Amino acid sequence: MSRYLILVTPAANRVFAGQAAELTAAELEACAGELPISDVGTSTVAGIDYVGFDLPGPAPADQRTGVDQAGDADLGRVIGGLSSAYALFELDDDRLRPVRLIDDDRFADDLVTIPKYQGKTNEQFTRLLTNVTAAAADRPAGRLSLLDPLCGRGTTLSVGLMLGYDVAGVEADTKSVEAYTAFLKTYLRRKRIKHKAELQPVRREGRSLGKRLVADIAAEGCGPSQQLTVFTGDTRQSAALFGKRTFDLVVTDAPYGVAHESGGRGAKGASAGLLGEAIGVWAGQLRAGGALGISWNTYRLTREELAEIMINSGLQPIMDGPYARFAHRVDSSINRDIMVARRPRS
Repeated sequence: MSRYLILVTPAANRVFAGQAAELTAAELEACAGELPISDVGTSTVAGIDYVGFDLPGPAPADQRTGVDQAGDADLGRVIGGLSSAYALFELDDDRLRPVRLIDDDRFADDLVTIPKYQGKTNEQFTRLLTNVTAAAADRPAGRLSLLDPLCGRGTTLSVGLMLGYDVAGVEADTKSVEAYTAFLKTYLRRKRIKHKAELQPVRREGRSLGKRLVADIAAEGCGPSQQLTVFTGDTRQSAALFGKRTFDLVVTDAPYGVAHESGGRGAKGASAGLLGEAIGVWAGQLRAGGALGISWNTYRLTREELAEIMINSGLQPIMDGPYARFAHRVDSSINRDIMVARRPRS
């Protein structure tokens, strides 16, 4: 049995940084797959926080030397895909032996770090939310499709592109979609990535229904091009906007309610009502075996209340194991948590 330590990526957000190790430990357990890890927990070495875990046997020799051979890269690939993994070490006689991480991302992380705007969700957290939702899905191997029905200025969409997914979104604020369009087109052009991207008006039966961003992105050496579609509109009309199209994943960061509601802790209002009306729509857009992942403010909607909405929408929420350990403080008015639910196959 060998002991490993993950050095967590520094976070610009001080509050998130103080909780990143615990969140990464839960993420690792959720995303380990067939990797036989055990004894996962946080460790402090020389004043630095790590996430530790045990794994049978020594690190594969190819990872110690940096040679990538098929079948020997599971450890480096799983850890390398975590939201906050900066480096991996094998603990060997009180010495830290570096273990190679494997980066399978299709795009550099500046796709999500460059945009700066008020209210942006921490991109490390967005990656975590996407990772644990994908880990819960019971879908065939191959490219996944992701819908963010509250996509804002596109952080979750960009994370999905980095992971190699086809992505789609719905956003009520037209200016946010316009801003994401401008950023994405500029980014792809400066990176010299072959693409087509256009923001088009949507009209049906002679009526204007808003706008639609359509993009075809062909990253060199990454196989078939990726598809991106974003509609402006009400998320409760998501199924009508996309028609018969369905998705493997629905991933969204729900409104926290602080700017939209009045009342004290536990008050019900806009965000709770929105989720109550919209989750059934989103559930209907999931393929069998797909997963829906939501982050939300527990001060506005309890975990039990959200689980009930999920169940009434035909989904099976995952309430135990690492999926019960993602709650964390954002500020005095926001305690953020994650809930993931599957759509049954039958």
